[in-house]
Amino acid sequence: MISTFVSDGARQSFRDNGAGIPVVFLHPTPLDQEYWRPMTEDLAGVRAIVPDLRGHGKSELGTDLPVGGFAAVPDAPVLTMARLASDILSLLDHLNISTAVFAGCSIGGYVLLELWRRAPERILGLAFVCSKPQPDVAANLEKRAANIALARKDGTGALFDGMVQASTGATARQRRPEIVTELRARMTLSAEGAVAVQAGLATRPDSLPTVVTINVPVVAIAGGEDTAVTPAEMEAFNRAPGGCEFHLLPDAGHFAAYEQPRKMAALMADWLRQLDV
Repeated sequence: MISTFVSDGARQSFRDNGAGIPVVFLHPTPLDQEYWRPMTEDLAGVRAIVPDLRGHGKSELGTDLPVGGFAAVPDAPVLTMARLASDILSLLDHLNISTAVFAGCSIGGYVLLELWRRAPERILGLAFVCSKPQPDVAANLEKRAANIALARKDGTGALFDGMVQASTGATARQRRPEIVTELRARMTLSAEGAVAVQAGLATRPDSLPTVVTINVPVVAIAGGEDTAVTPAEMEAFNRAPGGCEFHLLPDAGHFAAYEQPRKMAALMADWLRQLDV
């Protein structure tokens, strides 16, 4: 069942199912909470708390986003990782949950790093899926600016058509061609939201200094066919002093948890069993 709460004046949507250790799952953009459903349905013994990130799915974007943070597009509203982290902390408070395990894919992982900076005392463990601590390099920033221009000119159609092809692994597309249609149908972010997200991704901080402060268990799961986040970039999580369990799924793309939910659920279940909670 879909439930809601209010964070900074905007109504946010989430799903809360199961019993056991609370695990908060943060999806990649421009998808919604349904990204995690195939995997969480295979993951027993957890209370799966799965929000739609602000502006995604059934969660409202809000009207008070800051403008001017992205130098390449100075008039773009910016959905910052800090704002997204605040939403997740508000969700925990709404549910009266003091501590939880957190899992994030892509932008979801960037939010996890911000959560660690903001509220490490509420985190029992961190799972990063196809996400990295490094900031955007110049080529990425140029791509963000181009994506914003495309969304403003033509809406999200062409932008998301390209994203779903680039982000879904070649193996998944070959084995189950309908996966592209399924994922594309979950990309309902508005053009305004897409602009704000791209600006937020462009302005996210360098989190390499954050990684070396993470003293809770970490698992990092990379996709060998991921063209957005490389396994080499994800190996930076091995520097976390709390210990990092690293896995490579050679035939998975950027949307690894949706492409290979059973493998992902098995990896998560094994890691969760090792947590001292």
